[in-house]
Amino acid sequence: MSPIGRMPIPIPDGVEIALEGQHVRVIGPLGTLERDVHPEMTVVHEDGALRIERPSDAPRHRALHGLTRSLVANMVTGVTSGFTKVLEISGVGYRAQLQDDRLVLALGFSHPVEFKPPEGITFRVETPTRLAVSGPDRELVGQVAAAIRARRKPEPYKGKGIRYAGEQIRRKAGKAGKVGGAV
Repeated sequence: MSPIGRMPIPIPDGVEIALEGQHVRVIGPLGTLERDVHPEMTVVHEDGALRIERPSDAPRHRALHGLTRSLVANMVTGVTSGFTKVLEISGVGYRAQLQDDRLVLALGFSHPVEFKPPEGITFRVETPTRLAVSGPDRELVGQVAAAIRARRKPEPYKGKGIRYAGEQIRRKAGKAGKVGGAV
């Protein structure tokens, strides 16, 4: 069996699970998340934990087993503690600020770049060059953070742009120039 797929998902206090066929609804202090699991996987609620079961040992079912367990576990974690992605902005004049609930970025363009958060996502600007994207849905947090990063990806020569906290940017050497000079 899949080592990840066979692990039970503990349900913390204050979290409710509703199973309706292949539809899983998780309700917790940070909100409600819903997802349809793959039709071949079965979610079982027993002894204060969730278990994912698969029909056979076929490679496809083994892959779906671990995936389904991870997705449901992320839902439980999301409604209890949430997920956060931290982004860092580097470059002269590059900065972030909040206006109402919108994120406004100055990224060296002739205009400011604005992001309105989708439902369930919050932005927090820790410093003008560091911001956090938070929410209960791990997939949506990652997608919004990737969309913000895509506005100005880090470039390899000076490293200017938006990067994830802790991300290493491979730097390139600039132009070498002529060695000898004109004759």
